[in-house]
Amino acid sequence: MNKTLRAGAVALVVALVAGAVVWSQAPATAASASDAKAPSVLSVNAIAPTTQVWPDIVQGSGPLAAWQEIIVSPETGGLRIAELLVDVGSNVKRGDVLARLANESLQADLRKQEASVAQARATLEQAVSNLRRAKDVESSGALSAQKVEDYRITEATSRASLASAGAELDSIRLKLRQTRIVAVDDGVVSSKSAVLGNVVSAGTEMFRLVRQGRVEWRPELDARQVSRLRVGQKAYASLPSGERVEGRVRLIGPTLSTSTGRATVYVSLSGHGSERLGMFVNGVIELASRPAQTLPQTAVTLRDGRAYVYLVGAGNEVASLAVTTERRQGDRVEVEGLPAGVRVVAEGGAFLSDGVQVTVLEAQETVGAPPQGVAR
Repeated sequence: MNKTLRAGAVALVVALVAGAVVWSQAPATAASASDAKAPSVLSVNAIAPTTQVWPDIVQGSGPLAAWQEIIVSPETGGLRIAELLVDVGSNVKRGDVLARLANESLQADLRKQEASVAQARATLEQAVSNLRRAKDVESSGALSAQKVEDYRITEATSRASLASAGAELDSIRLKLRQTRIVAVDDGVVSSKSAVLGNVVSAGTEMFRLVRQGRVEWRPELDARQVSRLRVGQKAYASLPSGERVEGRVRLIGPTLSTSTGRATVYVSLSGHGSERLGMFVNGVIELASRPAQTLPQTAVTLRDGRAYVYLVGAGNEVASLAVTTERRQGDRVEVEGLPAGVRVVAEGGAFLSDGVQVTVLEAQETVGAPPQGVAR
């Protein structure tokens, strides 16, 4: 029994000593853990926002349309289309022949009418001769005054018949010229409804041309935006291909739609690239310039439909900040809502979250002239 008690006492003493040792070491371990820094999750560049003078812009969207359209149709009807010389997309010049109509029947009418003119001319010559002889013998009393008047009326009638036959001949010649369907101005063939062999009527549309190949962008803007526009302001339309076409405001719609409250703005485009009629494109119209606080586009992270930047704080910990993006130029974007004197993570924001620590490779102050490009 005494051995059992002694063994228990020894075990108790050993436990107490071990607990004291553990208790004495615990504060040191906790202190060392608190002193250790959290590991860096990413190496980043820190930059400062730059203030640059950019043109203010009005953004809009609308279709591409022809500056003016030319509808090509025959002026004479009842003839068959004998030849089609152009197709959709063809560039044509003023006076170029686009199609020909069959003219065999008109050629026959021409010959017939030329004969009628010759006959009327011969009749007139005879009437003139008869009237001259009648006047020569009128004073001798060989012919009565009534008979002389008949000769005079016959001569006038023959002269009128010749004029009528000549006018009819001119009409047939005009119809013959009209069998050549020509372009009335330079342009690009945008549609072709003519079918070879079809008998057309006068006024039937055969071709449609984009006059002088000029294409317009026609955005619809509200009253506030329209009030800031002026004729001649520079504009840029962004095509689906990625191409950006420069233009100028040609006309500002004088009225607003009663249903949408918007007015159409007509922007003449200077490019002749991949723009196609009917394209619905976005673009901007440049106004007066004003200062802009800008960052590289890589510094802005889109998340849940909002734009964020990551600020580098004390101890190189990052914190997200919701911002508003405005104008864009080149690879930079205007950002509103940044405090003064902040450092922003230049790129890689998609891999960060609030409170994480980063390694700052170098602090860059982005200065210098604005990048090349245009606002969009």
